[in-house]
Amino acid sequence: MRPTSTNVSDAVRARVRLSGEVRSPRVWSMPDLRALPQRAAEVSFTCGRTGLRRHRYTGPLLLDVARAAEPLWDASERKDRLRFLVSVLGGDGHHTVLSWGEIDPEFGNAQVLLGVRMDDDDLDGRGPHLVVPGDRRGGRQVSEIVEVRICTDASAWRS
Repeated sequence: MRPTSTNVSDAVRARVRLSGEVRSPRVWSMPDLRALPQRAAEVSFTCGRTGLRRHRYTGPLLLDVARAAEPLWDASERKDRLRFLVSVLGGDGHHTVLSWGEIDPEFGNAQVLLGVRMDDDDLDGRGPHLVVPGDRRGGRQVSEIVEVRICTDASAWRS
């Protein structure tokens, strides 16, 4: 079932809840996200409705935010983290899923950001945007993120 729009105020929308199979769930404000090391990314992608889009984003790596939540994998099993998924939900109900392996520097090392600035404008009233450099289509560019959930793929293997 697809999540629906949260219809929340801008002040609440500018906060991101990090939840799931983690030791330290929390809510991140935009200043919290800006306190993390910042990266920049210039992206271009095709949007199904508006055509070619080009933006410059700044923000923390999704990996840094996700690691701060301390996902509940078995540290004694080097590859256990590869069973984990990172699901990102926007305020309009749009969502996407990335695998931990995509963002882990030992595997895919994708420099996925939670953009807090776009084209030199702060996104404070809107909330961060998921930025997936290298994507040719804009489907995984989630705007106004309200939640990031980290879970295992266990449900995919239930009979």
